[in-house]
Amino acid sequence: MKLRIGVDAGGTFTDVCLLEEGSGRIAVTKVSSTPTDPSLAILKGIANILDQENARATDVNYLAHGTTVGTNALIQHTGVRTGLITTEGFRDLLELGRQRRPDLYDLQVDKPEPLVPRDLRFEVGERTCYDGRVDRPLDTEAVTSAAQALKRKGVRAVAICFLYSYLNPYHEDQVKQILQRELPGIYVSTSHEVLPEFREFERLSTVTINAYLGPVMDEYIQNLESQLDRLGIPVRPFLTQSNGGIISTQTARESSVRTVLSGPSAGVVGSNFIGITAGFGNLINFDMGGTSTDVSLIEDGHPKVTGEMEVQGYPIRIPTLEVNTVGAGGGSVAWIDSGGHLKVGPRSAGAEPGPACYGLGNEEPTVTDANVVLRTLNPEYLLGGRMRIDAKASAHAIKRVADRLGLDTMDVAQGIISLVTVNMAKAIRVISVRKGYDPRDFTLVAFGGAGPLHAARLAQELNIPRVLVPEVPGLLCALGLLVTDLRSDYTLTRIMTAGEAVVDDVNAIFNDLELRAKKWLDGERVPEADRQYRYSVDMRYRGQNYELQVPMSSGISKAGDMTDLVRRFHSIHKQNYGYFAEEEPVQLVTFHLEALGRIPKAIIKDYPKDGPDSRHALIDTRQIFLQEAGGRVGCPIYQREALRHGNTIPGPAIVEQMDSTTLILPGHEAIVDAYRNLIITASSRGSSLRQ
Repeated sequence: MKLRIGVDAGGTFTDVCLLEEGSGRIAVTKVSSTPTDPSLAILKGIANILDQENARATDVNYLAHGTTVGTNALIQHTGVRTGLITTEGFRDLLELGRQRRPDLYDLQVDKPEPLVPRDLRFEVGERTCYDGRVDRPLDTEAVTSAAQALKRKGVRAVAICFLYSYLNPYHEDQVKQILQRELPGIYVSTSHEVLPEFREFERLSTVTINAYLGPVMDEYIQNLESQLDRLGIPVRPFLTQSNGGIISTQTARESSVRTVLSGPSAGVVGSNFIGITAGFGNLINFDMGGTSTDVSLIEDGHPKVTGEMEVQGYPIRIPTLEVNTVGAGGGSVAWIDSGGHLKVGPRSAGAEPGPACYGLGNEEPTVTDANVVLRTLNPEYLLGGRMRIDAKASAHAIKRVADRLGLDTMDVAQGIISLVTVNMAKAIRVISVRKGYDPRDFTLVAFGGAGPLHAARLAQELNIPRVLVPEVPGLLCALGLLVTDLRSDYTLTRIMTAGEAVVDDVNAIFNDLELRAKKWLDGERVPEADRQYRYSVDMRYRGQNYELQVPMSSGISKAGDMTDLVRRFHSIHKQNYGYFAEEEPVQLVTFHLEALGRIPKAIIKDYPKDGPDSRHALIDTRQIFLQEAGGRVGCPIYQREALRHGNTIPGPAIVEQMDSTTLILPGHEAIVDAYRNLIITASSRGSSLRQ
């Protein structure tokens, strides 16, 4: 028996997905997360699923997991004491930043605290010109002095960032050698290795974060690997990174900044895999967990990628799947503001103590409590009976808020659901409507523990015609870890005007990026037949300050390829901004190469077709409060595992399973497809999802 395991360590639950190679059989489990040490929940989840499946640890031949270790360390400021060495005159760039502010007219807005305090930032004499020529040699004595001072101050990591190091890294390499000599064992991160691109503030911020998180990630990986050894797992784990690919633990140690959006990216990959398998290429992903909701967009089977993100006010410039996150999860707390209005989130009850119905001491109402009161969520248990639910605690929590508002408990519970739906719809509009995409052209893929429960209402809000609920929606991120590839991104900034004259220069740049990528793939022992390269370039009109990324089928081999590239840029510019300027000169700015090492994927088998009758899966009927039905209504409850290909479920109905609950509204129906996904659309007898 050969087993592949994917683990997604979330804020509330840690999800584990096991795939048996050959048969394609999938098994899943969930355990409560352990925020103080995420590896404890990971080990418990792996041990549980192996015991559940009567399997041995030695049967595992692949293990990948998404982690929030780097994200949490950055948000909570629990990284290591970090120093910085930079070009003379740029010591305060971390604080100066850009002129952008989160709220232009808020005079009280607080800037994020610099990750490196001023007394740990050192300037040294050096200057490389804009063309890469060395104008002033590095002052090595100043570097040695700075290294000794940093040693006295007890730093555990040092970031190095010089003004034009992306053009000529010689001075940064010199500093790295001196630091390794003067501070043996120190974690050193250079900007030309982390991000060889222009825009010095974003590059400085990114390399600083990499240094700040590096030792934290290193300690976590060492701890995890030692515990996996004790469990008897014979393989080293892979980690997901922000771009949706996986990397080895060694690469994660060197480039910890790549893992900042590790968890959400796995969900995007899993959703894309399920969508393509089911025959849908245009997807809006709706991942609603216990703490937050992550939304993203996939066009023609290609997830949208951005080159920059911001976490808690800190810019990070790395290739990242474009995920918009809002504080709207099952644990989001409902509260009353100073004006007496009901609000939901972004504060969350988290995993401990969790919603009031968990019975762990929280008395504030949450979205989960609202669903328990409305009885759309099982009022007795979750996780297939493994977690008992205290429905009275939910009712008391909602009633306290209702009494303050002078409203009925049921109305307040429904109000909480309506508010969280509006909040999530706003998040989806950011990644769709604002980017020139019409939600009506997409399928909403609902996953996460709470996603399927809220998807139908969200689809109505946005006029999305179809909802797809995967077979294991609560563990899709974990499944995504079993269908992704090794991936590393390589970039280089060289600004030039697009045209026949620069074809050779462009080829030379991509050749250099390919050499770097091949070295990494060699280190990961990826066979030549399993290697793949994707090319793109950031482009702009001359005089613009920001670029648009334009994908390429391959490198530039002739003048005609350059003409096609410019034509594609015009088209993308029009989609984003509503116009293009064909007569304006176009600049090539930053070149990208995405290196993929393909690994064997999970295969989801299809099932033979059964009839439309779903009564064999009916397990109960309970009274629920459903606004769309005018109040209380008797609602049939179906068991997800018993449903077969071709079964049809008319709304209103609820489908329960271990990892999630799906709500089907009146006027809708769910059909089970060949891969046991639920496809929810308007029924022939009812209203459309587009209202």
